[in-house]
Amino acid sequence: MIRHFRQYTGASQTTVGSLTGLAQSDVSAIERGLRQVQSLEVLTRIASGLDIPPARLGLTIQTDSADHPERPNSLIAPSAAVKVAEAELEDDVRRRNMMTGALGLGASLIAGTTSGAAAAGSASYNPAAAMERTLFEPVSGTPTTLNVLANGLASARELFSGAHYAALGSALPPLIATAEATRDVSIGRVRERAQAAVARAYVLATELAVKQHSEAAWATADRALIAARASGDPRALSDAARVLAITMRRAGRSSAAVDFLARTATSLVAEKGQPGADTLAARTCLLMTAAYTAASGGRRNTALDLLREAEESADRVLASQNGQAAGLFTITASPAEVAMYRISSLTVLGTPDDAVTYVRRVNPAQLANTERVARYLTDTARMWHQLGDHQRTFSVLRAIEHTAPEEVQRPAIRTLTADLLYAPGNLPGLREFAARTGATPT
Repeated sequence: MIRHFRQYTGASQTTVGSLTGLAQSDVSAIERGLRQVQSLEVLTRIASGLDIPPARLGLTIQTDSADHPERPNSLIAPSAAVKVAEAELEDDVRRRNMMTGALGLGASLIAGTTSGAAAAGSASYNPAAAMERTLFEPVSGTPTTLNVLANGLASARELFSGAHYAALGSALPPLIATAEATRDVSIGRVRERAQAAVARAYVLATELAVKQHSEAAWATADRALIAARASGDPRALSDAARVLAITMRRAGRSSAAVDFLARTATSLVAEKGQPGADTLAARTCLLMTAAYTAASGGRRNTALDLLREAEESADRVLASQNGQAAGLFTITASPAEVAMYRISSLTVLGTPDDAVTYVRRVNPAQLANTERVARYLTDTARMWHQLGDHQRTFSVLRAIEHTAPEEVQRPAIRTLTADLLYAPGNLPGLREFAARTGATPT
C-alpha cells in the first residue's frame, strides 16, 4: 500500500514518514518487505496519515467518539506533518489531493452507482467516458515497435487537432495500453522513448478530460508527469507540466500552477549556450499557459508580463524556424497563438474591451489546426458575451459549430449558449441551436 501510494502521488519516503509518524528508514524497510507491521497503532497511523480506508489494511476500527484517534507515538504532529510535506515538496500534497479525486471517480465508475440509462446518456454526450472507465478497468495491450507506437500517437493527435473528440475517446484506451505494454518490456533508451510515448498518450487523455470538465484529468495528468519524468525528455516533461497546470487551474490552484509552469519554463533554458528553436517553442507554450492561468487567478500584472515574454519568445521562434510551426504536442508557439491567449486573458481579467484589438490581429488561417481555431472562436465568443453583444456572441457560436461540430457540445459552450437563452432580446435560431447542441433538452 505504501509503494502504491508513493507511485501515484510522487511522495518521497521522508514525506510518508512525516505523514505517518515513522522514520524514513522504517518506511523503507516496510516498503521493501524487510519489516512486517503488526502493531494496531502503527497500522492505524498509516491508514490515517495516508487517507487509506482502514479496511484496506485489515482494520475494523469503530469509535464511539467523533474525535479522531490520538497518535501518542507520532514523531511529528499531523499539522506539522503537512507543513513538512509542503516544505519538502509542494507537489506531494497536490498529488495526494489529485488521487483523492481520481479514486472517487473510480469508485463511482466501478460501483455502478448510476443507472444504466444515465450511464448510456453520459457516454453518448461525454467523449471521455470510455477513457475514464479504462483508468480503473484497464484494457490489455500488446507491445509493439516504437515506429508503430509513434504512428498511433500521430493519428490520435490528428483526431484531437481536428476536434474529433468522440473518435479520440475511443482510440485512447488501446493506445495507452499498447504504449504501457511496450514500455514494460523495454530497457535502456528504448524504454525511455516508450515512456515519452506513454506521457504523450496521457497528455491527450488529459486534454480530452479537461474539455469535458472530467475529474479524470487529475489521474491522467499525474500519469503523464510520472512517465515524462522517467523518459528524461524535456519536451515530454513540458507537455505533461502544461496539462497538469491546466488541471490545477481548474481546481482553483492558479498560483501554484503558475509557479510550477514558471519553474518548468526556466529549467528549459537553464543550460549554457543559446537555446534551440524547439526549446524556445516549448518555453513559449508554457509561458502562454502560465499567463492565462495567472489571469484566471486575478494576477493582472503577472499575466501581462508573461504575455510580453511569450510574445518576444514567439517572435524568436518564428525567425529561427523561417515561419514554420513549432511547439509542444498539442499547441504551437506563434504570434497568433499569443494574441489568442491575450484575448482569453484580458477577458477573464474583466477587461474584454482591451481584447477587441487582438481579435482583429488573429487570422484563423495562421492557427495550427481546427482545435486551435475553435479555441480562438470560443475565446472570442466569451469576449463578446462579456461585452453584452449577444448577436455577435451567437454568430461566433454558429461559426464554432461550422468549424468543429463536436466543440459546441462541450460543457463550457453549452453553458455559454444557455446564458444567451436567458439574456434580453430574441436571437432567431438560438433555441434550435441550443437544442441541437445539447444546451437544452430536445
